[in-house]
Amino acid sequence: MAATDLFERWQTRPSDDDRQHPAGEGRRGHCESAGLRRNDKFGLATKTTVRLKKGQMLYEHWQKVVQRRRNEVALRDLASGQCWTFAQMDREAESPLPGDPAMVFPQGHSPEFIFAVLRAWRRRRVVCLLESHHPPLTVSPPLPPCCHLKTTPATTGVPRPVAFTEEQLAADAENIVTTMGLRPDWPNLGVISMAYSYGFSNLVLPLLLHGVPLFLAPAPLPEILRGAAKAHWDLTVAGVPALWHAWHKAGVILRNVRLAISAGAPLPLALERAVFEEHGVKIHNFYGSAECGGIAYDATAIPRGDESSVGCPLRNVKVSLNPNGVLVVRSRAVGETYWPEPEETLGGGVFQTCDLAELKGGTVYLRGRTSDHINVAGRKVSPATIEQALREHEAVAECLVFGVPSGNVDRIDHIVACVTSDRHDIKDELKQFLLQKLPSWQVPREWWFVESLGTDGNGTISRAQWRKDFLENRAKQSVAV
Repeated sequence: MAATDLFERWQTRPSDDDRQHPAGEGRRGHCESAGLRRNDKFGLATKTTVRLKKGQMLYEHWQKVVQRRRNEVALRDLASGQCWTFAQMDREAESPLPGDPAMVFPQGHSPEFIFAVLRAWRRRRVVCLLESHHPPLTVSPPLPPCCHLKTTPATTGVPRPVAFTEEQLAADAENIVTTMGLRPDWPNLGVISMAYSYGFSNLVLPLLLHGVPLFLAPAPLPEILRGAAKAHWDLTVAGVPALWHAWHKAGVILRNVRLAISAGAPLPLALERAVFEEHGVKIHNFYGSAECGGIAYDATAIPRGDESSVGCPLRNVKVSLNPNGVLVVRSRAVGETYWPEPEETLGGGVFQTCDLAELKGGTVYLRGRTSDHINVAGRKVSPATIEQALREHEAVAECLVFGVPSGNVDRIDHIVACVTSDRHDIKDELKQFLLQKLPSWQVPREWWFVESLGTDGNGTISRAQWRKDFLENRAKQSVAV
């Protein structure tokens, strides 16, 4: 049967609104316990658990997925309308790698990205993910058993390659699929970059190792999401806060979004509540890192009560705090090493993040980053504290806070707030709003209103880049005067 025929049959399946749900389920989200019971009942997540045995290749497991689902639709390219079954994808993987390179660089946002991964797996070549228009890394392939390189985002400092083994990649996918309840009858809508850790672990690996179909969208524009309503009755959508804000503003968060996920940046509580109240869709906050994959996930069925909450640790992930309050992650998904220069914060199944955190009742609360604290006359404040308060104001669409040199040796830093808003001339209003929530010394002295806080492909806003842009802009204004 042709893939297009299969897809048409798949479209005509009844939606969950026409089926009887077990207790605890519905389009407003699912709690973790209910989700796991559901998957146990239907045999979707628990029966596809991937735990590679020593020596078992990722490609060999992919072939087992093909054997189980060979004539089912696996991949749909919404830009071209073309789709592939698992068997057809497997045939694509048999194509040769031009030049037989030691390292393969999947790039872009098309089916060819996924085919390149499969071809590399088949020939046991190292995969190094590249964002569009980025040049290949000038590093040698990592030593076996490492087979994969991820790159840390620039927001954490200078981007660094992280080496992974096959077992570590499979463990991350297992943790994500079983915790979130990703399922084959709720295909992933691919709007985020597959080259970033978030996209690769939530879209590509569930497809190749768990048989969760992927519908690739050509762009994350509101009209694209609206058109995706025709793709399938039920969809899982992994986005970032900036996208969820744009989709909500455009009114395109649809009834067929069964599982909504947000990662890459803090999810504003006001946005989460607004989407839930207006569309009945619960956005689940997800927290992870390139060095270790998924860390924590908010599996609750209703909006959080605290914006700093990123949920509970994923299944098979353990977290703790070091003496300085920094979050430490332990799991089989933690990367092998930074490459080519190791660092003691990563290795042996342990990763020490740069995030300050608090652990209460099994939930992880982020309290800022060790490197971001602003020093105001000897008193230190995390930008996250100010950003969280600012986001509570109805006129603030997004914000970013950072410190810049004050020119006063006693004061050390000035606090700068970079804000996007549909309203103008609200600086004084925001100051008064913050004075009701924060000590006066934590209220920003300088304000910069911009049209948009640009993000990278992973939805991450670079604090360092915005600080640099602010200082350059201030220097130009000083010269003009």
